[in-house]
Amino acid sequence: MRLVTTVAALLMAVPAIASDEFTPALEAYMNDEIMDWANAPEIVAAIKAQNDAHAGLTQTQIEEMDQAWRGTVATPQNDPIAPVLENPVADALRARIDASMGAMTEIFIMDEHGLNVAASDVTSDMWQGDEAKFQDTYGKGAGSVHISGVELDESTQRYQGQISVTIVDPETGSPIGAITVGVDAESLL
Repeated sequence: MRLVTTVAALLMAVPAIASDEFTPALEAYMNDEIMDWANAPEIVAAIKAQNDAHAGLTQTQIEEMDQAWRGTVATPQNDPIAPVLENPVADALRARIDASMGAMTEIFIMDEHGLNVAASDVTSDMWQGDEAKFQDTYGKGAGSVHISGVELDESTQRYQGQISVTIVDPETGSPIGAITVGVDAESLL
């Protein structure tokens, strides 16, 4: 508990410096623990299937989906959240979190619109397309990475940094979506 207090005190006292101090550790974690599985065949297949299912969505439809998600966060066993949490890829994401022994706090995968495809846990919204984690990855193409500062995450209630990377179709090399992994700040110390 003392370490949590120390991390929280550090982040509240000097948030800009604290974020910069965590960036190299987040980059190392990304390279050592995430990059070897981020483009796993089951992740790519799930994104491609949702991209096909969501082809032609309008911005209005995306915003309506996001509002429906936000309206059911308290009851994730219902649509539209349940299909994102209850699928084999979501199960695999939760297994990765369990295997990380507390280092990973959440994982979610987004399609070409920034809509959740699979998630380890409920996110506060379905549409990530208006956020840097999506815009700085999928929006910038293959090989793009976004590393956030460390802050208290609304969904997990833990101090974490988020590592987001573009997911590409291995057959074409084209971006098809993105993945975000939350990493507990304590595990980086």
